[in-house]
Amino acid sequence: MSAQPPDPIAEPTSSSNAPEWSVSELSFALKRTLEDAFGFVRLRGEISGFKRHSSGHCYFTLKDENANIDAVMWRGNAARLRFRPEDGLEVIAQGKITTYPGRSKYQIVVDSLEPAGVGALMALLEERRKALAAEGLFDADRKRAIPFLPRVIGVVTSPTGAVIRDILHRLDDRFPRRVLVWPVAVQGEGAAAQVAAAIRGFNALAPAGPVPRPDVLIVARGGGSLEDLWAFNEEVVVRAAAESAIPLISAVGHETDTTLIDFASDRRAPTPTAAAEMAVPVRADLLATVADFARRQHAAAARLMTERREKVRGLARALPRPDDLLALASQRLDTARDRLPRALKGLLDKGRADLGVRGALRPAVLSRMAEDRRARLDDVAARLARARGRAAADTREALARDRQRLVELQARSTRAVRQRIAVSAERLTATAKLLDTLSYRATLARGFALVRDADGRPVHAAAGIAGGVALDIEFADGHVRATAEGGGGPTLPKQKAQPKPPTPAKQQGSLF
Repeated sequence: MSAQPPDPIAEPTSSSNAPEWSVSELSFALKRTLEDAFGFVRLRGEISGFKRHSSGHCYFTLKDENANIDAVMWRGNAARLRFRPEDGLEVIAQGKITTYPGRSKYQIVVDSLEPAGVGALMALLEERRKALAAEGLFDADRKRAIPFLPRVIGVVTSPTGAVIRDILHRLDDRFPRRVLVWPVAVQGEGAAAQVAAAIRGFNALAPAGPVPRPDVLIVARGGGSLEDLWAFNEEVVVRAAAESAIPLISAVGHETDTTLIDFASDRRAPTPTAAAEMAVPVRADLLATVADFARRQHAAAARLMTERREKVRGLARALPRPDDLLALASQRLDTARDRLPRALKGLLDKGRADLGVRGALRPAVLSRMAEDRRARLDDVAARLARARGRAAADTREALARDRQRLVELQARSTRAVRQRIAVSAERLTATAKLLDTLSYRATLARGFALVRDADGRPVHAAAGIAGGVALDIEFADGHVRATAEGGGGPTLPKQKAQPKPPTPAKQQGSLF
């Protein structure tokens, strides 16, 4: 085997046998190594620099007294959080360690996040939720519809917090209603008992009493930690909400906070402000109705315009052809074109005479003026020709459409006539067969005879025949003349029977 010549542009050989890595190869190798070694970790630390991106992903740092690590929680896992992460909150994060090659940093991808030290509370909460759900307190068929426009709204909340101000402000903006506030403690010792007593107290009001009975209840509280919201997880509050005969809206905490009263209430609002929006109708509904009327009016106007347009098109068919409309203008243009050179010459002569500079004008100037006028005239002629061409094209298209429609109508009429003739022929054949069946000639063919008097009237009985009366006896094959004798039957003369006239072929006989 002959040796190949060295490549003049090949890289110089290295004295080391160590493989060469690209930056990307090394970064992703480190990424795979960390993910294999720390594919599942539980990490305890304090949240710092928490940020929820517009995409829904959460970015923060977990730290302790000696170190910190970046953390990221993707949108799907962040949506399942049951508490609101805040800076300074100690949590337990579960996930995997990975790297971000773009910045040469390692981080933890968090799958689940829970407050540190509240694991027992969460277990108790889940156990209580299952027990109450087994009793049917959370069933969907127990939930009632919220009135469309309640007259009185009962609110169970703290009278000093921002919640009641938000609710009143939102009701005033959307649809002002009468509001009854039952002040309660929403946190701490005895809060659960006060909330349950308020719900039952509103239900105990008489509908026609001095204090009006609310048509809908709102149980509201601002956000907080699991311990702060624990009063709304108490069994006494949940049972009071489930027993309420008045439709109840729960608005406890923020959107990510979930308490057991949310399951027992008829509607859950993510915030107290949203609860006020659920309790009363929105003025935008009226605007939507007006907008719907406007759309219907616009549609009616559009239909009217369409009908008028069709009417105009129908009237346009009666107008003369474009060629006829342009014929007079074309003739006038041709006449003007013929007169133009003479007019230009006359105008030029008049100008020379008026200015007294007959010899000053040169043939070149006159030529340019004539060319300019001729160019204008050619432009007008070209525009007229284009207009005539467009009109002729439109006329040809209309004639083609009419011709096609005429052909279709002719074909349809031909089929209809043929079908009508076929039906009439069938009916005629059936009628002829029926006539032959009912004709008296069929009776004569079976051996009977028809006797008529001299006036051609049929004779029905022998008693009605006088002697010497002339009779006409018709058989199937002809007629016989006879004379009646008194007290007996007719005397038949010996004469040759008249032959039956032939019936024309394929012709229907007369009924008479």
